Amino acid sequence: MMYELKRKHGDRADWKRVLEREYAQAYLDDEHFRGHITLLNLFKVTEPLYVSYGDKRICIVNDGYAWLQQFPSDRHHAVTTMFDDKGQVVQWYIDICCKNGVGPDEVPWMDDLFLDIVVLPTGEVIRKDADELEEALASGAIDSALYQLAKEEADRLISLIHESRFALLHQSDNHRVYLLEKLQAGG
Repeated sequence: MMYELKRKHGDRADWKRVLEREYAQAYLDDEHFRGHITLLNLFKVTEPLYVSYGDKRICIVNDGYAWLQQFPSDRHHAVTTMFDDKGQVVQWYIDICCKNGVGPDEVPWMDDLFLDIVVLPTGEVIRKDADELEEALASGAIDSALYQLAKEEADRLISLIHESRFALLHQSDNHRVYLLEKLQAGG
């Protein structure tokens, strides 16, 4: 299978599963975070979406769920925090990426580098898609520099997560509240 870099946008405008949505975004620059954050409230979906990790089956999309994305400036990762309909974190999904940016429409995006990390509220950390990274290198979709960047970034983040020092995980609730307040204020 041939792999190529995928650009993922914060508004997920092409997501057919979502029938009714609400979207907000902001740029933050403070002592805790510099970059874009987006919030997608999923009011109505065609059907729930479940993922499995070993013997765990987790719903990550359903009516009333929300996805918060954090696109830190000048970093090689983006974090999607998935909240259930009660506002509880279901999982944090960390995309290792070549870069984050903003399009002419002002919507943030990331260029995904295949390798991902999932963190569950239990503290369990799962490295995903290492095989896709290997195939991307073998097929020429990425070069050895991007391959090395992805592996080193994933290793660095996993170390920070295990040390409880990966700040974005701790900021997700505050960033969600910030964007919810922005929506309630009408902007």
